[in-house]
Formats: sequence, C-alpha cells, structure tokens
Amino acid sequence: MLDVRWARENPAALDAALARRGAPPASAEALDLDQRRRAAQTRFQEAQSARKEASKAIGQAKAKGEDASAAMAAVADLKTAADAAEQEERAVAAELDALMARLPNIPMDDVPDGLDESANVELRVVGAPRTFPFQPLDHVALGEPLGLDFASGVKLSGARFVVLRGWMARLERALAQFMLDLHVDAHGYAEIRPPLLVRDEAMFGTGQLPKFAEDLFQTTEGRWLIPTAEVPLTNLVGGEILDPAALPLRMVAHTPCFRSEAGSAGRDTRGMIRMHQFDKVELVSIVQEGAGLEELERMTQAAETVLQRLELPYRVMALSAGDMGFGARKTYDLEVWLPSQNTYREISSCSFCGDFQARRMNARVRRAEGKGTDFVHTLNGSGVAVGRALLAVLENHQQADGAIDVPAALRPYLGGRDNIPAKGAA
Repeated sequence: MLDVRWARENPAALDAALARRGAPPASAEALDLDQRRRAAQTRFQEAQSARKEASKAIGQAKAKGEDASAAMAAVADLKTAADAAEQEERAVAAELDALMARLPNIPMDDVPDGLDESANVELRVVGAPRTFPFQPLDHVALGEPLGLDFASGVKLSGARFVVLRGWMARLERALAQFMLDLHVDAHGYAEIRPPLLVRDEAMFGTGQLPKFAEDLFQTTEGRWLIPTAEVPLTNLVGGEILDPAALPLRMVAHTPCFRSEAGSAGRDTRGMIRMHQFDKVELVSIVQEGAGLEELERMTQAAETVLQRLELPYRVMALSAGDMGFGARKTYDLEVWLPSQNTYREISSCSFCGDFQARRMNARVRRAEGKGTDFVHTLNGSGVAVGRALLAVLENHQQADGAIDVPAALRPYLGGRDNIPAKGAA
C-alpha cells in the first residue's frame, strides 16, 4: 500500500506513476478523501475539547448553586457533534483506505516505460538453444508415454489439471528437491513448510486482495488457497517488529499453488504451461530500506543458478512498468527456451516491492540508532516453477527416440540415472 502522506505531498508524481502502469489518475480523489478525513478529525478534536470545557462549567455552576441546564445542553450538543465527526472520519478513512488498497506500487525510475510485455527489455541471454538433428517434440508428446496423464486430470478435476505418473512424478519430485537443496545449501535460504490455506489478512498483506479475488480459489469457510508461497512466507513477518540483526531474512518453500486463471481463457490450453494447480519453489527476502536492489540481484542470480545447473538456455528480461505485478517496484523475469515453441517462456519472476507489502502487513524493523521503527522492504521470486522446469527439461534434453537425458545436477535425485528411457516405467 502506498503512503498517504507521500501521495498528499506528491500528487503529480502519483498520477505519473499510475500512467506508466496504464492506470487512471487517482490523486484528486485521494487528496479529496484525505482532506475530508483530516477536516472531520479536526472537528472531532475541537468538539471534544469544547465538551471538556463545557463539562467544567457544569461543575462550577453546581458548586455555586447556579442553574447548569444551559451548560448541560451545550455538553449534549457537543457530544452529538463529536460523535458525528468521529463517524464521518471513520467512514471517509475507510473510503481512503479502500482507494489506496487498489492502487499499484510505484515503478522505479529505471523500469522500462511501456504498457505490456512488448516493452520489456532483454538484459542478457545465457546458453545457446540446442540445434536438433531431428524435429523436436513438445512436452506433451514426450511426456505422455512417460506418465504425463492429462486425461486423468480432466477426469478427476476438469481442464488445466494433470496427473503425473511414474517417471514424470519422479522427475517433478527430483526437481523440487534439487531446487530446495540448492537454495538452502548454496544460497542460504531457510526452508519453510507453510500452510496452503490462509486468511483474508494474508492475501491482503501481499496484495492479492481485494483486487485479484477472481484469480483465487476460496473455501466455503472463507480461507484462500495460496496462489504462491509468497503469501504465507511474506506474512510470517506481518505485525512484527524485527530486530535489525535478524535481517536480511531469506526463506524458501516448495508448495502447490492454486490459480483460477480467470483471465486466460483460450491461452496455453495444451500442456502444462498454465495450470490451476502447479508446484513452485518460492524465494522471499525481508530486508532493511536501502538493501532491496542488491537483494534483487542476489535473488535473481539464485534463480538463474537453477537453470544453469539444469543446462537450460534462458534469458533475463527487465519488465516494463505496465507488465509488472501489482506489488512490484522492479521485476526481472527469467524466460526458458522451449524448442517446440521456438521461443522463450517465463519460468521465474523476481520482484522488489519496497515497503508496499510491509505497509499492508504492518511489518517493521527497529532502527539501529535512536528510537522508532521503519517498515521493512520485501522481495519475492520463483526459484523456479517446478512444472515449467519439468517441461523445459523434457524438451531441451530430448533424444530422437523420445528418451530424456538427465542433467548431471538431477542424477543424485534419480538414483544416479543419466537417462529416462522412452516409454519406460519407474
């Protein structure tokens, strides 16, 4: 959530930042609500002060044996005025909070301008796409003989679900274990096993609510299935006042993720690119102000290491202001090469959010010097999406007969095997 004081002092900058994201201006509405809120607050305070003085007059009149009815009537009127001002202040404050909760984060100055992915900027390309001496198959054709069972997924749950059997189940498990071990042992992240169901407050804290409710799954009891482990991991510090010595706090989790994909009708209907349920290894960092951009580079490198160890060609993209997520100030996407599509597809997104989420969660850190606290800064990134890593391994390491070469980094997790045989069984 944006700072109301900043919006009050920088209305033009607020509208300019929203325009970079393709959003309408909001400063006029925000300033009007803020002014009305503060005016009501002033009326309440003045009425309360006058009421105290009038109450003293009642006591003084009674002490002198004088008629106190006028003073008593004044106190009653002032109480009514104070109550009305307080109710108005609360109502207008709720409107202002609702408006601020809907506004996206402010892009950093060096974020590319543009309203969609066409304005994203390629920063670097790592690894050359493989030249195949045969026509490469897509992950569906490769995976179905090895246990990629879309028919059973549809039978059990409907479209955009899959059942993994045999080698496919083992490969997905191996990928997740490899990523967790890498991030814990080599990158210093603490492994967390969070709940998959969270309260409204957790979804609000990381920015999924109220704006993106239609993209989520909710239980009949009102809890939400997590769309990413970013939600529970980041909210672990919600409402907390951290010691500066505890930061940076780095966490990693492997969880299923659940998304309704409400806005993706007709997109990526074949295969595992866009599923309602998928696994992801998520990275979250909590840092002090000033350390976020360095941490973003560190987190991105950690995610890149996964792809390098899996021997997958990829590129790093700086997202444009209009293509970034709601809570991000700056985002790098990692896009892995898919031979069947002859293009790169997103497999990780690493974002610096500044204090945007911390304000929503009220997550703070004590100042190292002097009294007081500051909001922490938060970052999140995929390290990486397990399902997309699986299909990238299938496509990039396929052989002419449909067998899959196992990257060296994965072999210890697959009993030392260097090859998944075509049409084999685990």
